[in-house]
Amino acid sequence: MRKRLLILAVLVALVILPACGGSGSKEALRIAILAPLSGDVATFGESTRDGVLLAIKERNAAGGVLGRQIETIVEDSQCNPEAAVSAANKVIDQDGVNYIIGEVCSSASIPLSEVVMAKGIFQISPTSTNPSVTVAEDGTTKSRVFRACFIDPFQGTVAAKFAREQVGVQTAAVLLDQGNDYVRGLAEFFKEAFEANGGEVVVWETYTAEDQDFSAILTKVKAANPDMLYLPDYYSTVNLIGAQAKEKGIEAIMMGGDGWDSPDLDTSAVEGGYFTNHYSVDDPRPEVQNFVKLYKEEYGAVPDALATLAYDAAIILMDAIEETGKDDPAAVAKTLEGMTFDLVSGSISYDAKHNPVKSAAILQVEDGKIIFVDSIAP
Repeated sequence: MRKRLLILAVLVALVILPACGGSGSKEALRIAILAPLSGDVATFGESTRDGVLLAIKERNAAGGVLGRQIETIVEDSQCNPEAAVSAANKVIDQDGVNYIIGEVCSSASIPLSEVVMAKGIFQISPTSTNPSVTVAEDGTTKSRVFRACFIDPFQGTVAAKFAREQVGVQTAAVLLDQGNDYVRGLAEFFKEAFEANGGEVVVWETYTAEDQDFSAILTKVKAANPDMLYLPDYYSTVNLIGAQAKEKGIEAIMMGGDGWDSPDLDTSAVEGGYFTNHYSVDDPRPEVQNFVKLYKEEYGAVPDALATLAYDAAIILMDAIEETGKDDPAAVAKTLEGMTFDLVSGSISYDAKHNPVKSAAILQVEDGKIIFVDSIAP
């Protein structure tokens, strides 16, 4: 009887070992996606998640990275500092990830980067444009933190230059959420570049993220009668301000940043307006058109810039790990510093502050559609 039990135990072990991986298999490489999947900018998070998952699906089908399949852990970081830090601690301490793609919002990516630096892992933000994401308060570059998007100084400068030189704007009103790093940064860089190019900012007014009624500050805009109303906020707030501005009869041309890029942007509220962005679906480059085709097949929708940058961020990370030849966040970061890429959002290399050097697209809302206007290089 004992002999039969011993034979049975051996047979069971032989069956179980291959199912568990055995000595010939490799453990999955874990990558976390931290993005706002609830709240006012949930479409940003959904696009980010979907862009990353598409890139990883392709890479897994091609054999993965370092011969390992990639496993994703997705967390709702809510575009919120506290939620982002909590999510980061969870995926690092409980899930054991070495790599984070996220966050979307600068106000969440900055505190997230502090966790990343303290715990020795790697972060690449697809879309956080504030300079402080990759640069510490003492001016040093955060060694394991990168981004896939251009930064606010470039975006704000491009917007101001385009407004002055191609639209002929002389005066501008700037409205901003003072408590949002992304919004404040864009507003400040736009103002600096606009005035340096001979323009005049005639209204500079702040509001809070909780505000819904903008009539008081829009009354000031109406009285100043500027040529342009610069709204460097996310689409949910822009929808409110734009609609209320139209109701007041404000005829200023509206302009904003990449935060406008969402299927939920109220195009009627910002009709005729412009915004800076990271790519255009109308770009004829093969990298763009192939990606748009794949994304449509996978999700039945046209990819926005959030999905595009997330897709690019995932490729940057996976290529850097493969090029490094080992699963080591510090070594991967060092390797990435010297790499160049031809991506959907353009050809990029990295500067000393881990910011990609790339072009910006100018898009316009015309008859309810988003059209490509121009591409401006650094």
